[in-house]
Amino acid sequence: MEGSKWNTPIDAEVVSRKITESGLTQLGKVGIRELVRLVHEIEQETGARYIKMEMGVPGLPAPKVGIEAQVEALRAGVASKYGVIDGLPALKKEASRFAKLFLDIDLHESGCIPTIGAMQGGFLAFMVANRNNRHRKGTLFIDPGFPVQKLQCKALGHEYGSFDVYDYRGDKLRPKLESYLKTGEVSSMLYSNPNNPAWICFTDEELRTIGELSREYDVTVIEDLAYFGMDFRRDYSQPGKPPFQPTVAHYTDNYILLLSTSKAFSYAGERLGVMMVSDHLFSRRYPDLLRYYTTDKFGHALVYGALYTLTAGAGHSAQYAVAAMLKAVNDGEYNFVEGVREYEKRASIMKRHFVENGFRIVYDTDLDTPIGDGFYFTLSYPGMSGDELAEELLYYGISAIGLETTGSERTEGLRACVSQFSLDQESDLAERLQRFRADHPTAEN
Repeated sequence: MEGSKWNTPIDAEVVSRKITESGLTQLGKVGIRELVRLVHEIEQETGARYIKMEMGVPGLPAPKVGIEAQVEALRAGVASKYGVIDGLPALKKEASRFAKLFLDIDLHESGCIPTIGAMQGGFLAFMVANRNNRHRKGTLFIDPGFPVQKLQCKALGHEYGSFDVYDYRGDKLRPKLESYLKTGEVSSMLYSNPNNPAWICFTDEELRTIGELSREYDVTVIEDLAYFGMDFRRDYSQPGKPPFQPTVAHYTDNYILLLSTSKAFSYAGERLGVMMVSDHLFSRRYPDLLRYYTTDKFGHALVYGALYTLTAGAGHSAQYAVAAMLKAVNDGEYNFVEGVREYEKRASIMKRHFVENGFRIVYDTDLDTPIGDGFYFTLSYPGMSGDELAEELLYYGISAIGLETTGSERTEGLRACVSQFSLDQESDLAERLQRFRADHPTAEN
């Protein structure tokens, strides 16, 4: 440590010992759950309360309309019954409406399939999209991104490639993508929009580029919309009225969209998402799917081949909750964007304190526009690597994961999630960062 080892906000002896006992040697490269466990152990022994930025745990109240619908369903006895494998009809109907009203795309109800979170949706997409052509090997990740999705590919035995998109925005995106796609080995492309963790958002022209190349090279696009509508710089909350949530679905018919209810709808505990498969892709036939499934039809293989082998469908009562929430949003009775604007406020406050104390925002712009305030931001400190910064901040009661785990090439940076930050911690954050800056002087401060 650069500063006084015995004068940090959190007992330095305990922090040092717990790090040693954990066996974790490069804290900027550890997984989210490993860091969560380490911080929990430090808190238990010291009694300190950390400012936790490592895990994206939604903490806002769930919408009452969803809770009431789920309770009513449970009282009606659905807990004793299996749900329909491809989804509750009412949910499929409202998901299709939602696609039209908030994405401005036409999507048949059959392609709207509830899954156990968007994370299972991604796993299912890999199980089918990466097996439809025996000559192709796997997924191209347009990073930075969610580390677990690469672990899913590994678990399936699929190969993958990735690149940090930050230096390839705008006109630079097409040649970069083509350098991978022209090999003929890519089955699918995946990215999140808004991006986890950089919070960058692709423009319509960039989405057009991705869509056009997906058609040219016959590659399935998997668009992770876990943070749907949460680019708060524009209002995507009005059903049937522009602006609509940007999507590649306007530029290709070879897509799978992953919708989560965890963040935008604050319904994380029930683990329910919706996979939206284009009409074209859902009905398309791929003879090579017969190597794994009893059908060559993409949609049928997805539901009765892949989904059936995993869980035979998502939780029954939770589907009633999500159907009710989507209906309320579609009918204009519930504004889901206003329900999560708290994250924008938290991000603005947190970023201000970090910047005022010598930290830098790593991914700071969307092309020539300042990055928005949302669920995530990225940070670094002059002269420190991601490993060093992640470890050093633990002594000051702050936890965050390294950007390197997300596929970022900016190894000096950390990902910061705002969801577990409470406004009553602002004074603690300010004091701890001031102490950090005083203990770690740079040429700039």
